[in-house]
Amino acid sequence: MTQRRILITGAGSGLGQALAHRYARAGARVACVDLDAARAELTRAALPGSGHLALQADVGGDDSMEQLHERIATAWGGLDVLVNNAGIATGGAMVDTTMDEWHAAIEVNLLGVVRGCRLFVPMLLAGGGGQVINTASFAGLAGAPGIMSYGVTKAAVVALSEQLRAELHDRGVRVSVLCPAFFQTNLLQSWRGDPRLRGFAEKMMATSPDTLDAVADRVFAAVERGEFLVLPTRDEPMRWRLKRWLPGFYFRRLLARLRAKAATH
Repeated sequence: MTQRRILITGAGSGLGQALAHRYARAGARVACVDLDAARAELTRAALPGSGHLALQADVGGDDSMEQLHERIATAWGGLDVLVNNAGIATGGAMVDTTMDEWHAAIEVNLLGVVRGCRLFVPMLLAGGGGQVINTASFAGLAGAPGIMSYGVTKAAVVALSEQLRAELHDRGVRVSVLCPAFFQTNLLQSWRGDPRLRGFAEKMMATSPDTLDAVADRVFAAVERGEFLVLPTRDEPMRWRLKRWLPGFYFRRLLARLRAKAATH
């Protein structure tokens, strides 16, 4: 079998790094892309197998992503799996947000995925097929308050993935979108937004029953099966079903949880 070629943005840490290891163990070549070149190289150097790449790119910049495309085309001549994973953490109520926060979230969390798809999907099509995996968040499905810019951009990634799935369905390219809730990772290093909410997010991550390895294992298994909507944290499949099937009940439960948390602070 031909060795698969995988590109993962945000591969210098967290879920991107964990997926890089899983693809490498499965025999693929992995292009580890990160804003921090040193972190990309650390991931690449730790991967089993050979033929991996460490590349620096800013998914929030047009020129940087175009240069990444050129380097992949030169090095590999094609691609089999695109993982648009890089993102930043933002948060706060609408009245507390700034336009700088909105611009940063849109440029990285949404347009970073747009750039990846626009540049690399043609490469997948030229090779006869492949897979696109976009990392969104359960924040993009939950309709919860206090995560305004983050939730909105991640909801946009879900909508983009749904439309892209329909566009590519008959062209040999599968699409998956990942919607985890809080789990133990270092996403908050990129925090932009209300510092009060960062403390809450840190607590939620620290007390989450979902480990990075468990989430990565579920994600890898699901995308290898070709699943579209991947909910890899423990409680989110049921929460998503509640929202879809009983939206009024879900909203009342959401408000009740918020009131309970407010009463304890």
